[in-house]
Amino acid sequence: MACGGCPPDKMSEEAYDFVCTSCDRENKTREAVKYCIECRGYCCQTCTYLHNKFLSLMNHNFIDASRGGLIGSQPTRLPEFPTERCSTHGGKVMDLYCKCHDSVGCVTCMATDHKSCAANQILSIPDMLNSLFNLYDSQQTQKRLRQMMVSLATLDESKDALLKTLNIAKEDAINQVEIFQNALHAVLRKVAESSRKEIEDAYNHLEKEILQDKQTLTITNNVLQDIDKKLDRSVANRAQRFVCTRVAKNKFKEAETMKQQMDDQKDVQLLFRPDHSLMGYIKDLKGIGDVQVITKKKHDLYKLRESKDVNMKLSDETGTCWCWDCCCSLFDNNIIVTDGYSRKLKYVDIQTLTVIQDCVLKGNPFSICCVNQNEVAVACCNPSKIQFVSIQNKIKPTRHFDMTHKCIGIATKADKLYVTDDSSFLYVYDMTGTLLQTISTDKSGNKVFTNSRHIAINESGNKMFVADLNNGLVCFDGEGNYLFTVKDNNLTKVCGVCVDYKGNVFVTGVNSHNVIQYTEKGKKIGVVVKPRDWICRPSSVCYHQGLNRLFVTQWKSDLLKMYELE
Repeated sequence: MACGGCPPDKMSEEAYDFVCTSCDRENKTREAVKYCIECRGYCCQTCTYLHNKFLSLMNHNFIDASRGGLIGSQPTRLPEFPTERCSTHGGKVMDLYCKCHDSVGCVTCMATDHKSCAANQILSIPDMLNSLFNLYDSQQTQKRLRQMMVSLATLDESKDALLKTLNIAKEDAINQVEIFQNALHAVLRKVAESSRKEIEDAYNHLEKEILQDKQTLTITNNVLQDIDKKLDRSVANRAQRFVCTRVAKNKFKEAETMKQQMDDQKDVQLLFRPDHSLMGYIKDLKGIGDVQVITKKKHDLYKLRESKDVNMKLSDETGTCWCWDCCCSLFDNNIIVTDGYSRKLKYVDIQTLTVIQDCVLKGNPFSICCVNQNEVAVACCNPSKIQFVSIQNKIKPTRHFDMTHKCIGIATKADKLYVTDDSSFLYVYDMTGTLLQTISTDKSGNKVFTNSRHIAINESGNKMFVADLNNGLVCFDGEGNYLFTVKDNNLTKVCGVCVDYKGNVFVTGVNSHNVIQYTEKGKKIGVVVKPRDWICRPSSVCYHQGLNRLFVTQWKSDLLKMYELE
């Protein structure tokens, strides 16, 4: 209950044995000095004063510290009463405990929901508090409660990641509809053009026949006109007229026969009748494809549905490509690949699976990661540096900072860059190149790397995975603290690593020629890509969330592998 001139609120972190019940409901922390029997709640000095101000509260009875018991001759603290109100029965205080059901409730709860319980099993919490309360149990319950809160917060973050992924998938699916619609339009244009050509061919054929008939008619008519003139000129010469008459009769017969043939020809019409069954089929369609919602367990093993090769070698290049790494562009969801041999970044259109752009760098690009929607960071060797590249519309190098160690793997999270050196260290920098942290050992001081390679960080940022050629997959928490190392006899020369939004980790074995799927806790789920899937010495792996695909680069190969998953 608010009142003008009330003293300032105490800070919430200030500890009191008892806090005012009314103020606590308003998220204010004030020390209680009395307990109101009628209100069944604790009161601070101000709320106690308010009882004397209103007639309806004036006769309420209070208990203070002097009624709570004595230690020697000194009063202890206020008596302990529950203040939690029942949400079902008009806010009555929950001050009763049922031992049969290990539950608390108000007097109405016990009268209705626990009426079959023995009377000696329904206990008054204030009266039996010393025998009921267990501090350890309360502490353990609170500990589990807080652990559950952390778990729920993590789950909530995973739902955010899922929404983000679904949004990408939705945009890509809509894009696929647009592409297929355009393809259908192209097909319709092609078949329509075929119909137009058929009409043109039919017309040209008919036109040719009619023009030939017209030409025949013109020639015949000219012949008849010529004979007619000769007959006129031979009036005085009977011999000539006789000959002309006989010629005229023959020509007449020929003309008559020709006319009869033309008269007997049928009229010709040129029509186009649309295939209405095609229109009916299209009208009956509910869409131009199937919309599928695929539900699977979080850590089910992915299966390969289709694989394709992307030729990374451009027409003006001679040597074999050394495609070390690839990542999914946040700008347009296309794939960006590093080619160490040509010192280029290559931009791959995920629809046509062709290289549509390339950009030359001053250094051998090894690893790549997205910084934001418009920029990527590239770890370069010879010379060692971190090169930033703009990917908005056209890829081009921008700023960079030089390094004093080899730059192999690279990842970014929360405005930090993580870089490996192909040796014993993982370096953490800010976005200006300032070294923040160096990671190389576990808690006991033992080295965890021998040949540190690619890096992957999960969606929530609380797990980081580093591939080490000899040691396996090394895992850290979000602060860079060592957690565990995954060693697998079926995975040799570990080089590439990436994560999906569900917490699955994909790891490549260069010498085992495979990609294996693990959980974030290091549990093996299974082999996703096997040697029989035409993969050879995979150096890196990238998961495309929108398309549910894996893109895998291969050591000293012109081919980028694309695996469609289900």
